[in-house]
Amino acid sequence: MVDKPQWLIREDAGTSVLVALALRQLIGIREPSDLPALRGLAVRPPEAADVDGALEAQWRDYWDMTVEPRAHRSEVPLDLVDGFDTLVALPTTGAEELRRAIAPHADTALRYAQSTHNRYVDSVSSSGGAYRAYASAIAEFEREVGRRAHSFELNVQVLPFTQRGIWWIGALSVAVTDGLRRDVVAFDAAMRPVISELA
Repeated sequence: MVDKPQWLIREDAGTSVLVALALRQLIGIREPSDLPALRGLAVRPPEAADVDGALEAQWRDYWDMTVEPRAHRSEVPLDLVDGFDTLVALPTTGAEELRRAIAPHADTALRYAQSTHNRYVDSVSSSGGAYRAYASAIAEFEREVGRRAHSFELNVQVLPFTQRGIWWIGALSVAVTDGLRRDVVAFDAAMRPVISELA
C-alpha cells in the first residue's frame, strides 16, 4: 500500500512569538524590515532608535530560535530571563546587550502577549477548528496542479499586525494578520502561494 501524503499545519498566536515581537517594538529593533508593527502596543520613536548592530543581531538570533527552535539551536546553553516566566531563554554568552535591553519591558511584553493570545484562543473556540480553512486551500491547490499535495509541515502564527498580509518568518513558518485570517476568501487566496511553495 502506498503511503498517502500527510500535511501538518499548526496554527497559533504563540505567546513566546508575541513576546519576541513586543520586545522588538519596545526596544526599537527594525529587523525583519518587512514585518509591520503590532497593534495596541507603543512603537519606540525613530529618534530614540540608538539600536546598535550587536543588539539587533542578538534579537534576530533570539527571534529565529523562538519561531523555529528545532532549526535554530543555540551553540551554548540557554538561560531563562528573569521576569519573563518561561517564555524568554537566551544564550548564556553572546546575548548580554539583548538581556539588558529587554529587562525593563518584561511586564509590558508579557501582559500584551498573554491578552493577545487569549483573544486568539477565544476567537478560535467561537469559530470552530482551523482545519477546514487549510483543507480547502490544499484542495484548490491540488485541483490547480492536477496532483496530490506532497507531505509538508507549516506553522502559522496569527498576529495583530498593523498591516494586513502574510509573511514568511521561517523556513516552515508564516505570520498572518488576524483580520486576514478571519476573511475566509482572502485567507484562502493568501495561503495558496504558501502551499504551492511547500506542497
